[in-house]
Amino acid sequence: MAPLHFLLLGLQIYLAINPSYSVIPVAEEDPRFWNRKGRQALEEALELKPNAGKAKNLILFLGDGMGVSTVTATRILKGQLEGTYATVLCSCVQTLLHVSLLTYNVDHQAPDSAGTATAYLCGVKANYGTVGLSAAARRYQCNTTKGNEVTSILHRARKAGKSVGIVTTTRVQHASPAASYAHSVDRNWYSDSDLPHDALAGGCADISFQLIHNSDINVILGGGRQYMTPNGTKDPEYSSASARGKRQDGINLIDKWVKTKTSGNKKAVYVWNKTEFDAVNENDTEYLMGLFEPKDTRYELDRNKTQDPSLTEMTEKAIKILRKNPKGFFLFVEGGRIDHGHHDSRARYALTEAVEFDRAIERAAELTSKLDTLTVVTADHSHVFTIGGKAERGNSVFGLAPSNADDNKPYTTILYGNGPGYIMENGTRPAPNITNIQNKAYRQQSAVLLDSETHGAEDVAIFAKGPMAHLFHGVQEQSYIAHVMAFAACIEPYEACSIYRLAVIIIHKQLFIAVICFSMIFTKSVII
Repeated sequence: MAPLHFLLLGLQIYLAINPSYSVIPVAEEDPRFWNRKGRQALEEALELKPNAGKAKNLILFLGDGMGVSTVTATRILKGQLEGTYATVLCSCVQTLLHVSLLTYNVDHQAPDSAGTATAYLCGVKANYGTVGLSAAARRYQCNTTKGNEVTSILHRARKAGKSVGIVTTTRVQHASPAASYAHSVDRNWYSDSDLPHDALAGGCADISFQLIHNSDINVILGGGRQYMTPNGTKDPEYSSASARGKRQDGINLIDKWVKTKTSGNKKAVYVWNKTEFDAVNENDTEYLMGLFEPKDTRYELDRNKTQDPSLTEMTEKAIKILRKNPKGFFLFVEGGRIDHGHHDSRARYALTEAVEFDRAIERAAELTSKLDTLTVVTADHSHVFTIGGKAERGNSVFGLAPSNADDNKPYTTILYGNGPGYIMENGTRPAPNITNIQNKAYRQQSAVLLDSETHGAEDVAIFAKGPMAHLFHGVQEQSYIAHVMAFAACIEPYEACSIYRLAVIIIHKQLFIAVICFSMIFTKSVII
């Protein structure tokens, strides 16, 4: 009986990891199911009408590294976590229009998060590694900064009287959020200690300094507190020297921010843990800064839920503070650590971050209205991340393919084109087993060895709903995003957008009248 016992045990473990033999919904075997589904989708498409209204609020959700393959894998994972066969992510995405975006940097085929952030936030394509600057600026060359600054949608929204905020799971000085407020020839100049001597002598400012001085931002939530405090300042949470402050100028930017914001008789609050965060009263708080880690926030899989807020919780807090402004708001929300998980070739970390990102989108949809809020969901770039392997429907997204590779060894359905997952043992790759692939830190295998997996060069998708969402169509440059968002809200440089709206209304009314007249003529001719 012993062999049978081990056989059954092995089968149980295998099915737990590869639940591909679970029962597929019987309804899907009936053609009527798909006919109803197709008819319903068609009817919904026929009901689509352009919303030519003015966007009071703008929300840009950026999944860092969330290419189409990541969106697919996240959808599958979400369904498996919920015990369903998910065909969409959050319910709010079902009705979003979509478009394909060209992600390249001016000087790079496969882009980085800095150049892409400049594109989608400032409306201008830029060079790899630079933030808030046109392509005339050169990376690392401080003297190419002045005169090449470009303005972000966040800054334009604030200038128009709206409240503005940034929320991220990375450090708030990271490339993606930095492009909303900073101008730097190097994305890694987080504090003044990161600048070379010639840059300091040339008058270039670090990104943290610009965060405080460049734009009047109401809500700042994420990580990165060590770049805000003087060198050697003890961290409130960690005792290690690596977590201490890094600034060489001796300025405590957190204290300076609080002092500056409260001087105008407005309530400004700084928090560094969830207890303080939860205690913030959104109704009487005008400014909120929350820096929950010395650098990036912890991965969702590792997050201490009593110590640090989730991306969803930060997004909710931001919206509740910003929406008090009668003129509306602009909010940038980044699921930044999707990218980091992929760079480490740890798909479980990356996809769990993406699931949490999806939850944040769903919560924002519950707190806002598509009638006056333009919500845009997109990615800055993709990764060399694949999912396939002839897996049956229901197969664990982290599981094994149903048959072995040509080397007679199993392989996972998720693989990377390059990265740290490349391993050779005795001249061949090791066989993944049912134990190691379930480890949250398991690195999926890759074809080429690199210490960090790279970005992909393919286009990414964009999803949008709300006023002027119909303007997202076809294949567009990534820089198109900032233009649509500015136009939707009638802010610089599209303050005169109301003229277009009037024209759209007139055209649609005339078209409606024409359709009615045609219908009457057609009906009459049929009767005759």
